[in-house]
Amino acid sequence: MILLLVIVGGLALNLTPCVLPMIPINLAIIGAGAQAGSRGRGFLLGSAYGAAMAIVYGVLGLVVILTAGTFGTINSSPWFNLGIAMLFVVLGLAMFDVLFIDFSRYSNRFQSGANRGSVALAFTMGAVAALLAGACVAPVVIQVVLFSSNLYATGTTLALALPFCLGVGMAIPWPIAGAGLAALPKPGAWMVRVKQAFGVFILATAAYYGYEAYSIFANRWVDPAAVASSVEEQVKTGWHASLTEGLDIAAREQKPVLIDMWATWCKNCLTMDKTTLKNADVQAALKDYVKIKFQAEDPDAQPAKAVMQKFDAVGLPTYVILRPR
Repeated sequence: MILLLVIVGGLALNLTPCVLPMIPINLAIIGAGAQAGSRGRGFLLGSAYGAAMAIVYGVLGLVVILTAGTFGTINSSPWFNLGIAMLFVVLGLAMFDVLFIDFSRYSNRFQSGANRGSVALAFTMGAVAALLAGACVAPVVIQVVLFSSNLYATGTTLALALPFCLGVGMAIPWPIAGAGLAALPKPGAWMVRVKQAFGVFILATAAYYGYEAYSIFANRWVDPAAVASSVEEQVKTGWHASLTEGLDIAAREQKPVLIDMWATWCKNCLTMDKTTLKNADVQAALKDYVKIKFQAEDPDAQPAKAVMQKFDAVGLPTYVILRPR
């Protein structure tokens, strides 16, 4: 459903004042539309233009998402979520023309010298249009890439396709318009409303990240005495405080292992200790396990970072079950 919504969103971006009035002009530049000579030729040139946009956004998304290897760890930071919320506020305000974000003014530096009507020119123009997004497009592209990174960090591999889907949505009208098979909507004041609708959605995303930041801050308002009491009680009930020691015992005795990754600032960790892990049925189910409390006080520091990366942990608490080979 998210993939479909992103495609529809990309299609809707063509109705913004930064894009719709420019479609006939760009079609004329690449030699499509009425200048193509035939519908087949116009369709080919429009397809090349649109394909370039989809490919550029897809590659851009892959590069950003796959190189942000620590995203899953840093998105558990309240300051990171607060920073993302502030960024989305800026992007949202840009959609209401309070601020101005427009890379398209640099496009004149990348004009191709190729002849009008060539597939190479159409593809180049489409790639440049994607890279140097206009004021209505750039905030949405940034939002989709960041959202994809966040979703991918939670283990949703399909999130890698979201930027490409945005490009596909934006590309849909180009081969059709290039072949002259459809009349474009008449530009007007209604385009501003489309742009502002995207702004509302972006500001809603800012509110979401702001709430996430607040939730993480609230999760860290922990009473130190309650933490000390909880840890002491866990140790008395057979939990090991040393990861190495617990794994050695499990290997010798060929027992399964439960690793509880926690921190003193993690209120949910303390809540789990007081509730779920005290439940009689849970304790009975874990009686044959070697139970280990692994303190990941700073998820970005060693050895916590290496252990959390090993088990793809993106926050605390995290629970890992290992079984003997």
